[in-house]
Formats: sequence, structure tokens, C-alpha cells
Amino acid sequence: MEYCKRCLYPANARPGILFDEEGVCSGCRLIETRMGMDFNEREKEFRELLNEYKARQRAKGNPYDCIIPVSGGKDSTWQVYVVKERFGLNPLCVSYNHTFNTALGVRNLTNLIEKMDVNLVRYTTAPGSAIRMAKYMLEKVGDVTWHYHAGIMTFPIKAAVMYDVPLMVWGEEGFSDLVGMYDQDDMVEFTKKKRQEHSMRGFEPEDLLDDPDCPLTAYDLAPFFYPTDEQLEEVGVRGIYMSNYLKWDGYEQTRFVMEKFGFETAQKRERTPNIYAKLDDIHANGLHDYLKYLKFGYGRATDDASMEIRWGRMTREEGIESVRQMDHVRPSDLDIFLKTSGMTEQAVMDLVEPMRDHSIWTKNSQGEWETNDSVVNHEDDEGVDAVRMPLNPDTPVIKPTKEKISRHSQTFNEQTEYVLL
Repeated sequence: MEYCKRCLYPANARPGILFDEEGVCSGCRLIETRMGMDFNEREKEFRELLNEYKARQRAKGNPYDCIIPVSGGKDSTWQVYVVKERFGLNPLCVSYNHTFNTALGVRNLTNLIEKMDVNLVRYTTAPGSAIRMAKYMLEKVGDVTWHYHAGIMTFPIKAAVMYDVPLMVWGEEGFSDLVGMYDQDDMVEFTKKKRQEHSMRGFEPEDLLDDPDCPLTAYDLAPFFYPTDEQLEEVGVRGIYMSNYLKWDGYEQTRFVMEKFGFETAQKRERTPNIYAKLDDIHANGLHDYLKYLKFGYGRATDDASMEIRWGRMTREEGIESVRQMDHVRPSDLDIFLKTSGMTEQAVMDLVEPMRDHSIWTKNSQGEWETNDSVVNHEDDEGVDAVRMPLNPDTPVIKPTKEKISRHSQTFNEQTEYVLL
């Protein structure tokens, strides 16, 4: 397997990655471009765009200038701050509750709404529907969190139509940061096609209902039916990404919202050195990411350490050590899913088996799956030093916040049940 000579990504990274003549991946090159950009002109363009929509909404007496999809995480906390406090808009925050929450995530969402003093519309899926969807999509695409992505990428658009708010302000365009899918100058915007191909794994709820073996009903799938073209055109719905206009660095944004608004981090994580990202749901860094590892041979430690390497906050060697210790770890939240779904661990493994990428996984003589390569075997590859990102010695370390005790969670990794609200 080929691995990036700057970060840790393999050639089979999803949804796709490219390597240049120096062996550096497209994700690294995107961040390198972003680091050297002057965002002053783009920020002016962003302000003008926001003011244009603000004027339109207020002219027709609508109390909401834009919609911001939120989870309560570091990014959405920062987004709301920027739009409301720096640029003076009145956002309507919209959230999809997948029901597989952490206590910490619920606290951070509550903190966002309290500290920012904003209105929130939150759609809560029925807990039984969430489990049925998780089990069905585990079998279909190997993902227990399909409904997370389907919900946050659909319900805010439904809310835009419902409340007659055309402008939606998303945070980062995630695939650019991870694998460099788009160039910084592409100025990509949110589209139904992009949502369907990536977040929805190619499936609309209508497709699932057409499957005679699908146990899901229209009631289960209610938040995922996309508005019609006529509805979208009538409102003029448009989704923009803040990372196209402002310098986007989740690490620095986390430091800011911790200091200014009391954003909470985890104490520690099982499968990643990162203590501040994807804190709102129990499976993102756990079972969801473990399934990715079982399919493609790399996990969340690879993702998060690669980002730190790209920004000069971690050496490649430190990142490789994180991968060595964490990417393969069985997540404790798997037990929550097994208990709630009634599935056995072997049943989960059996569903994943045909989805294994044979370019990285092979069976040994005992019939057990083994990875045939890993970035840990590529620490001293030729050319690594020539493209190494220098460390930034002045970067302060994000220290864990003191996690509040609740009946649901003593520490992040000790949670034993889902938190509904």
C-alpha cells in the first residue's frame, strides 16, 4: 500500500485521494495552500454576501437572516459566534437529533444555545427508528450512523423551506480537509447531488422504501425526504461553506470557544489522540470509525493525527505511534449498540466481512483477517524528510476540561447508554 510521505493517509482512503510526484497527498496540499492564503478579500466577500441576504430577509419581515446547521460541537459553536457576533446576523440554528448522543455533547449544545442566545429547531428521531435504520444500513453499507448524516444534511434544508430562509451557512467542506477533494479556489457549495453521493451513500429514502426487504417505513424516514425543486426555487435555498471565505482550523477554533464560551472537551479517547472533535455522538470515533477500520484498514487516529501533522502540531513519527496504539482498538461503545440492537458481535462482523478491502486485508492460514500493510511500516520511507512539515513550537496544547459528572457519563469512554435529550 502506498502512504502519504507527509501525513499518514493510505492510497485506499475514502472517498478518494491522490499523490503527487513527491508522494504527498491531495489533502496535505490543500491545507498547505490554505496556510499560505490571504483571506482578507474573501472575508470581505463573505460579509457582503451575508449583508445581502440579511437585507432581503429584513425587508420581507422575516426574523431569520440565515440557517446554521448545528450539533453543539466545536465547529458549530464557532460558526454561530462568527455569524451572530462578528457579522451581526440573526441565525436560526437547526439540529438533527439522531438519539445516539453523549452527555457531553448534549451539554455543549445546551451551552451553545444559552451562551449565544439563539433560537433552535431540533428534530428528534424516534429511538426505535434510529435503531432500525442503524441495523438496516449496517447491512446495506456497513454504517450504523447513516441516519446521522442523512438527518443533518436534509432536515436543515427542510427547515429552510419551512421558515422561508434561503441562506444556509455550513462550516467546513469536510472532504476537502480530509483528502483534498476540492481546491480552495473551487468555492464549492452545498448541493443535493453532493449530499446524495456522499452523506446518503447514494440512497434517498424513496430508494429504501422501494426495497421489499427494507423494514423501514415512511415514518422512520420522515426527516430525510428532500424538498422538491419547486420548493427550493420558491425560497431560493443556497448553501455556502464558511471555510471557503475564512481561514478554517478546527484546533484554533476549539481553543477560542473553550476560552470564550466554556466549550467542553473529552478527558481522553480510545481510538484517537484528539479530545475535542466529534464529541456529540457516542459512535463517531467509536463503532462508526471501527467499521471503517475493518473495511479499509485505517481509522480515526489516522484522520486526526494526519490533520495535526499537516498544521505542524505533531510529527509524522508521533502520528504513526498514535496509529500503532489506537486505530485497531475495539471501541467500548460497541457494547451499547449490541445491547440496544439485540445483535451479537459476531453478527456485526459477519455483515462487515464482504465489505473488507482486499488491497489491505487478507485471511491468514487460521482464517483470521490481517492487514497486509500499515503506515507503521513506512516511517522511514525514502523522501519523507524532503516533504516534512516543520513543527510550530509555539502551538499550545489543548488540555482536557474537567468533565461534569452525570448519571450517563463519568468519563467519555465509560458511557453505558445513549442519551436521548
